[in-house]
Amino acid sequence: MPKKRKYISQKNDHKLREIGKLILRYMNENSTKVYNYKQIADGIDYKNPRQRELVIQALHKLQASDRIKESEKGKYIVNLNIKGTLTGTIDFNQSGNAYVSVEGIEDDIFIHSKNVKDALQGDKVLIVTYTYKGKKLEGSVLEVLERTRTEFVGTLQVVPHKDFGFVVCDKKTINTDIFIPKGKFGGAENGDKVIVKMTEWRPGDKNPEGEIIQVLGAPGEHETEIHSILAEYGLPYTFPEEVERDADKIDRSISDEEVAKRWDMRDVCTFTIDPKDAKDFDDALSIRKLDNGNWEIGVHIADVSHYVIPGTQLDDEAYQRATSVYLVDRVVPMLPEVLSNDVCSLRPNEDKFTFSAVFQLDDDAKIHKQWFGRTVIHSDRRFTYEEAQERIETQQGDLQEEINVLDRLAKIMRAERIRQGAITFDRSEVRFNLDENNEPVGVYFKISKDSNHLIEEFMLLANKKVSEFISLNKKGDISQNTFIYRVHADPDPAKLEALRDFVSTFGYKMDLANTKKVAESLNQLLHDVKGKGEENMIETLAMRSMSKAVYSTEPIGHYGLGFDYYSHFTSPIRRYPDLIAHRLLQHYLNGGKSPDKNALEEQAKHCSAMERLAADAERDSIKFMQVKFMEKHLGETFTGVISGVAEFGFWVEIPENGAEGLIKLRDLVDDSYTYDAKTHAVYGNRHGRKKIPVGRSGSDQGG
Repeated sequence: MPKKRKYISQKNDHKLREIGKLILRYMNENSTKVYNYKQIADGIDYKNPRQRELVIQALHKLQASDRIKESEKGKYIVNLNIKGTLTGTIDFNQSGNAYVSVEGIEDDIFIHSKNVKDALQGDKVLIVTYTYKGKKLEGSVLEVLERTRTEFVGTLQVVPHKDFGFVVCDKKTINTDIFIPKGKFGGAENGDKVIVKMTEWRPGDKNPEGEIIQVLGAPGEHETEIHSILAEYGLPYTFPEEVERDADKIDRSISDEEVAKRWDMRDVCTFTIDPKDAKDFDDALSIRKLDNGNWEIGVHIADVSHYVIPGTQLDDEAYQRATSVYLVDRVVPMLPEVLSNDVCSLRPNEDKFTFSAVFQLDDDAKIHKQWFGRTVIHSDRRFTYEEAQERIETQQGDLQEEINVLDRLAKIMRAERIRQGAITFDRSEVRFNLDENNEPVGVYFKISKDSNHLIEEFMLLANKKVSEFISLNKKGDISQNTFIYRVHADPDPAKLEALRDFVSTFGYKMDLANTKKVAESLNQLLHDVKGKGEENMIETLAMRSMSKAVYSTEPIGHYGLGFDYYSHFTSPIRRYPDLIAHRLLQHYLNGGKSPDKNALEEQAKHCSAMERLAADAERDSIKFMQVKFMEKHLGETFTGVISGVAEFGFWVEIPENGAEGLIKLRDLVDDSYTYDAKTHAVYGNRHGRKKIPVGRSGSDQGG
């Protein structure tokens, strides 16, 4: 019973945070107005007595965190501080306008392009706020407090017959070109892709001044564009020499002294299942049947923490990178290759040190016992996903019995997870066949099958149970142990309502009554759209209605997976948060006390930021390869579907290769079109021709 009470309290606290967001959004519509709690409750449509009590509690939390002020008893106003100035991070969109996110204020503050001053993407800025024409809160940049970066990737354009040029930056969110005197071209010629360093921006000057510090090459060439992506995101090509030297010096021996400290599981049937082109194998599964009829399943993870020690150059470099980055034609690893592909990698027929979660499961996949700790294993076989899938489908081949037992248990766990509220996004991913020069010669889609789900379920099990082991004591009550969690907040209600309204135009229904109904509706929706023309657009909008998963020391749960406690534990070769989790788990197994939460939260934020950066770089490399692939098909005709619509145009995707391109409305000559944000469609003003985000009977209707 104590566990249940505390569980409700935790969920209630999360609910109050969500109500707080609604309150701030409502109050910021007129930030100078004073509200009482009844006006606020009515404004966010929380009108029954229970809901109003929650509004009062949320107001107290907002006041305690200085997000609002009580101007007089029972009356509240947004706290924009006395001077009306705020500090935050600026984020530009393609129009040149920007938004500033401020710690403690839920809604970002709009900055018109004429008021951004000399701020650049990601800068820390001081702004003054005001309510423009009595509408939404806006701001103007007063001063750039801190540049987030001074080096950019772009193309040099030399002004004819002049002794200067400009670098036009690749990312259009950089809202200005950089002036380059001729003496600072750095050997670059007109049209070259370059890295430019901004040196100064004098008051009153329209453009900053800079110097070219590296010539990347001619635009469009493969190596030039890939190195441009790496440079744009600050991703290093190589490791510093001192880090490589430290990695080379690591003791690789499997000493008897170290083995004696671990559970020796080298005699248990163990194997890995990975993509066919994988080189770093950071997880393995072991299986054996016990005398009591249950199955002992071991989830074995490379023990990176045994080799990478806090305070070393090797660890510092891994932390700064925080994640491996997987571009189409190469990997930018978190750890030097000697570690990621050799020392730590769970290669077949080699003894390896691992950190393991070992479970005793019955035939119904119920857990009877669990154990966490350091082990030593010996992988008997390396399977590709295709080889494992063949054993599942044919019931033949070496170790087919073991793989099929794991598959059966995984399917039971997956079904239960979905029943408990997990969302089953299962989108295919674009992959390329490359020739010896890394040129794309074919496109295919990575589709998850039973073998993929098998590995996924046992990794999820380990991640979940490690997190619960740290976070709950033996009685099931919440412990005070600080840990790093993978969290996924509940979706924004406004986005869910917009999704519901949109899919209703296709005849689909969604029930948003509560969290469980939302999950059931989303799963049903994703099932119903499979194979339909609208599948891609609805899946995309459904994903956009979700919050982004991040790392945090606050265990608010993982909405998408339906878990109250969840952490990343299973990929320390390529994710630094997993390495943190390993160290903390061993610390607690040794009886250690909870470490400083604030320091760990800073690490969590850094890892989240680097993960986002890596995802953007990976996405850019895919887009580049799609362009390279489609270059060979210029002039050919393809059937496409409209995958997205905006006020300035719509995107068309070619289903067989995933390539997508923008068609601007101004380029359509058959009519003048108007965008309808509610239906995600554009309509011809004269002929009524309609462009919709997917084709019910084709992507172009009417007329």
